[in-house]
Amino acid sequence: MTASQSLGKTPLHARHVALGARMVDFAGFEMPVSYDGILAEHRRVRESAGLFDVSHMGEGELRGSGAASFLDRLTTNAVADLGAHQAHYTLLLNRKGCVVDDLILYRLADRYLVVVNAANVAKDFEWISDHLPEDVDFRNVSDETALLAWQGPKAAEILAPLVDSDLSAVPAFGIAEARVAGVPAVLARTGYTGEDGFEIFVDATRAETVWDALLDAGRPHGAGPVGLGARDTLRLEKQLRLYGQDMDETVSALEAGLGWVVKMDKGDFVGRDALLAQKQEGVPRATLGLRVTEPGRHIPRAHCPVLADGEVVGEVTSGTFSPSLEEGIALALVDRKALKAAEYAVRIRNRDARAVRVKKSFV
Repeated sequence: MTASQSLGKTPLHARHVALGARMVDFAGFEMPVSYDGILAEHRRVRESAGLFDVSHMGEGELRGSGAASFLDRLTTNAVADLGAHQAHYTLLLNRKGCVVDDLILYRLADRYLVVVNAANVAKDFEWISDHLPEDVDFRNVSDETALLAWQGPKAAEILAPLVDSDLSAVPAFGIAEARVAGVPAVLARTGYTGEDGFEIFVDATRAETVWDALLDAGRPHGAGPVGLGARDTLRLEKQLRLYGQDMDETVSALEAGLGWVVKMDKGDFVGRDALLAQKQEGVPRATLGLRVTEPGRHIPRAHCPVLADGEVVGEVTSGTFSPSLEEGIALALVDRKALKAAEYAVRIRNRDARAVRVKKSFV
């Protein structure tokens, strides 16, 4: 058996091959990294709309009278504040307050849906199952679920005629249960690009119908398919974290700069005591956004040393060339003393390239 044959394949694998996508191993799946070039696909999402296959992600359903309180104890955001047909970003932590995974939690009419990172499905769902009380049922529905992400400033406009529901009534992080191209679907106004758009959950056996309909509808608008390469540059331009690079089980939620989804006042949850202690003692590290301003094409990559006022204070966790800015950009995990520095630099191939701190989105 070849390496390609041993990899998992999403329900849309044949569509990617037919489109000539360059396929790579990602989290144990054979996935499209690009179709007609990362730069073109990046700009497609920023200017029109792009279609991603993210069916490699893991989906789990929780039902029962105790589901809300259980999820409130297990995750950092306030589940009690989550209204019907709403979603939010949240974290699973270990007892040390470090990140087991980041995920989106969706509250549907009769159940909760969690979507976790592909590489963490087994670990996350074992973590959930190990803590499961008797009044909650949990089911892994990853294999039967396809997930498409339709993202960009024209995404809603192009999608609307294909849906038997009013998408204008769906707010950011809102959810609609409707039909897309005649296929029953859950649509959530969420995504990982910083643009407007929808993530669309459908039965795996009908994913190709929805994929084809979106591409056909989007083609006159300059929309098209997008691979994992542009997905990474898009999320980094908006300073969206990537599990396994910007955070993991050695990085606390506060160090990762994700305190905004940690609701300390909601009551007890896994990792709360450790985070409270860290706040009282002082968070030892911080995550910074850095834009490289040194003349020339200097592209920071993971593990490049970061300097503050001439002293090495940490390293890049995610770095790339920004197609929008045409400069290098990075997220970095550094000593907290670096927050007060006057000057920053990133050591790229033994040269210290000047950089400036950017506190929120790069674009």
